[in-house]
Amino acid sequence: MSTANPPVADPIDPIRLAVVQKQVDHISHQMGWIMTRTARSPIFSQSHDFTCFVATARGEIIAQADGIPIHSGGGGFALRAVLRDFADDIAEGDVFLLSDPYEAGGNHLPDWTMIRPVFVDGRFCAFTCNRAHQSDIGGGAAGTYNPQATEIFHEGIRLPVLKLVERGRLRRDLMRLLLLNSRCPDLMEGDLSAMQGSIRIGGERVVAMLTELGVDAGLSYFDALLRHGEARMRAEIRALPPGTYFGEDGSDTDCFKKVDVPVRVTLQVRGDEMVFDFTGSSPQIMGFKNSSLANTYSSVYVAVSTFFDHRLPRNDGLFRPITIIAPEGTVVNARPPAPMTMNTVYPATDIISACWKALAQTMPERACAGWGKACYGLSSGTDEKGRFFVMYHWHGSSGGGAVKGRDGFQCIGLMISLGGLTLPNVEGYEQAYPVRILRQELRTDTAGAGQYRGGAGVDYLCELSVPTAHAIRSEGVGRPSGFGVNGGLTGAAGVMEVTDRVRGPMPPPQYGIQQLGPARIRVLSSAGGGWGDPRARDPQAVLDDVRDEIVSPQAARDIYGVVLSADGRSVDVAATAGLRAPEPG
Repeated sequence: MSTANPPVADPIDPIRLAVVQKQVDHISHQMGWIMTRTARSPIFSQSHDFTCFVATARGEIIAQADGIPIHSGGGGFALRAVLRDFADDIAEGDVFLLSDPYEAGGNHLPDWTMIRPVFVDGRFCAFTCNRAHQSDIGGGAAGTYNPQATEIFHEGIRLPVLKLVERGRLRRDLMRLLLLNSRCPDLMEGDLSAMQGSIRIGGERVVAMLTELGVDAGLSYFDALLRHGEARMRAEIRALPPGTYFGEDGSDTDCFKKVDVPVRVTLQVRGDEMVFDFTGSSPQIMGFKNSSLANTYSSVYVAVSTFFDHRLPRNDGLFRPITIIAPEGTVVNARPPAPMTMNTVYPATDIISACWKALAQTMPERACAGWGKACYGLSSGTDEKGRFFVMYHWHGSSGGGAVKGRDGFQCIGLMISLGGLTLPNVEGYEQAYPVRILRQELRTDTAGAGQYRGGAGVDYLCELSVPTAHAIRSEGVGRPSGFGVNGGLTGAAGVMEVTDRVRGPMPPPQYGIQQLGPARIRVLSSAGGGWGDPRARDPQAVLDDVRDEIVSPQAARDIYGVVLSADGRSVDVAATAGLRAPEPG
């Protein structure tokens, strides 16, 4: 008779683990729904320029299912700043607020991160968080983006880690200070209340979940989520061929003059770990396109999470096998007081693109084509009723890049949002702002051709009826940016046109501020790159694109090798086969 002890069951049940991940993901979504339905600013209620996430009491994110990935990937920096500054002073009912990229783990100043510690029966167990891009935070230009900034002090109020609510009591002096530093205090007051509501309800849901599971058991599952994410990622990395790979992207301007601003990355794959080394990237620049360390980490995480299996859990365990080297004083880790309000878009897009190019060499079938870079800005001023407004020209968004099995998204917004940024309703915009949107249609023959084509650019035309300040950040103007992969072609570059009602055409700078009277603004946005050989594209898909005026009949023939019937309603199969046949020899 055996005297061996029977095997001890693993206390972590894999089915329960999957359920817990779904539960915390759902809490993240619930916080987002609350924010969308209660915030005052259209940037939140319509465009969803915020992100909600849940973290352990140690500051490790376990759920980031709602919002924009560039916000949450570096959220751990903010949480660790709270733990650093208030290690012995975190109480039930507290709410923290921060933004500064140098002192508080922020990515850039307009993204205010609100953090609530979660207690169960007096025990500190978790954080619920909301990072939201405020409509205006003061500074040298309305709307948070100041393309003329040369130091962070030009960009708005800087928030270290602050207690906005202390043991359930709002600090009214601090709230008045915040509202005094915004051109839109009425919007900010409502938006901050919406943020508080979202993390409060999120916290209540976490308490209910941990109470049902039992606090000790629930916290053990939080840890298990992180271990599971780490194990899954290590398995993904082990499937890559070990070696050293290189990627580069970048900009052609420092916001004031034409100059190369490269972002270079060397990727080393070592067993089940990866190292992203940005040594050799541009020194920090004069303009506001410098990255904070948190933003650079978040950008790398976006690149990694999009390249690997989309079913991977989105938590901090996923990034434990990843090391990032970002030398100080460079565009990917600037020293103060460098300005950096634009960094969540540029150089974040450049960092992601450089990482994608390096990763594509490890497994070309997973390669992601480049997204067209943005060509629009924002308009601010006072409407006919005397109300100050800040309006983003989201409707002039660029096209996304293709991947194997799917064309690039059309007019999808910024790459760093991966579709999480919602384009607002045109009619709603015209109700909220002194604007008429006269045109928003896809541009023909702009999408990068490929077996899977990129997303097309758009032709967007609007008319503003009042004087405005037009803050411009048109990175995608002048040169193509949506690179193709695996034989796919690059998407078209963008163009911007401005016509003042009195002064006539006023060619806009690539970065800058124009003071306009009533004016028309036109954006011909850039397009995404294609994936694979265009002549391998399904002829029926080409026909559909011709019908939708995304591809012209001539381009269908010359680029895709697809000949249409005389009436344009079908594919001429025989002529297409002859045109696509390989040349002898």
